[in-house]
Amino acid sequence: MKLIQELCSKYTTADDVKAQGVYPYYKPISSGQDPVVHMADGKDVMMFGSNSYLGLSDDPRLKEAAIAAIQKYGTSCSGSRFLNGTLDIHKQLEEKLAKFVGKEEAVTFSTGFQVNLGVVSTLGFRGGYILLDDTDHACIIDGSRLSFSTVYKFKHNDMVSLEQKLKACETDAPKLIVVDGVYSMLGDLCPLPQICDLADQYNASVMIDDAHGLGVFGKNGCGTADHFGLTDRVDLIMGTFSKSFGSLGGFIAGDHETVNYLKHNARSLIFSASMTPAAVAAADKALEIMQTEPERIANLWDVTNYAQKLFRENGFDINATQSPIIPLMVRDTIKAMQIVELAYQQGVFITPVIAPAVRESDVLIRFALMATHTRAHVDKAVEVLTAIFKQLKVIE
Repeated sequence: MKLIQELCSKYTTADDVKAQGVYPYYKPISSGQDPVVHMADGKDVMMFGSNSYLGLSDDPRLKEAAIAAIQKYGTSCSGSRFLNGTLDIHKQLEEKLAKFVGKEEAVTFSTGFQVNLGVVSTLGFRGGYILLDDTDHACIIDGSRLSFSTVYKFKHNDMVSLEQKLKACETDAPKLIVVDGVYSMLGDLCPLPQICDLADQYNASVMIDDAHGLGVFGKNGCGTADHFGLTDRVDLIMGTFSKSFGSLGGFIAGDHETVNYLKHNARSLIFSASMTPAAVAAADKALEIMQTEPERIANLWDVTNYAQKLFRENGFDINATQSPIIPLMVRDTIKAMQIVELAYQQGVFITPVIAPAVRESDVLIRFALMATHTRAHVDKAVEVLTAIFKQLKVIE
């Protein structure tokens, strides 16, 4: 056995969990991401593990738009945006996105991960600083590791901690504060007004990863910056298409000069194949629906508020969530996996969040709502989960 194989063979965690019958990952689904999905093993389960907040990923209109794009442009651009991979529909979508989030210009990437990887690493100039919330998404962390800047992490949503880090930076050096608009595991929002105030005080730029905020917060789903009325004070707004947009890809929006620099220097953009025509067309159609059907967002918030209320009434610890992402705190890895398996057997699909995605002390079940859920779906899920959490003595 070669050395790399030998080192990999020492990883037995997944096999150990499988031996206990509670392995929760890579379960194959054989239907669209609807409120009820059909699993490859024949079970029908209620889906509470999806990021399709507006329920658009299986919408017939997105499918039709994707099919039409394939018929016109084919299945692939066969190259990067930098070379032969820019279509007219890429440019059209970027113009619409920039207007949607209130910025001068936008550029799309093939995935949301690539956006943060490319933007954070490229704007992490030598001699500069990147300041990260310690619960920022992994792709932001990875982008910072590829940068030439000094990286500081501040405590989650702790503005005293952020200011301490800003004070440690050289006054005249470039500084980029990167935060999630909505934190994908705990469901809370960043304290954007205070972040912008500190950024102004210490001459720093602000970037928001709004993967989980677009389509959910702000007017017509314009996002977290719009929700706070601070679009003009946020320098860069990032979004993904794999959540509310029901597609795949991502974008960064900001001023012309910064976006132009990224278009010619972000390695994850210029050295990666561009978004497929189908993905572009689906995201474009989702953006249209998002702005013309506000009732979707209204229903999302109706079931969200209803679910939060039920969970609290039944004794669950749902932390400080302010979004359709409801963390059901477990604080025990094996129990979290047991809960997922027991819930699955009773027709509820949920996901565990364990280290390193969260601290060991913050292990949780992620319960996520879609606009296409009903109160009846929520009632049944809460009933099932309450019984399981009591059975395992997570709640009384």
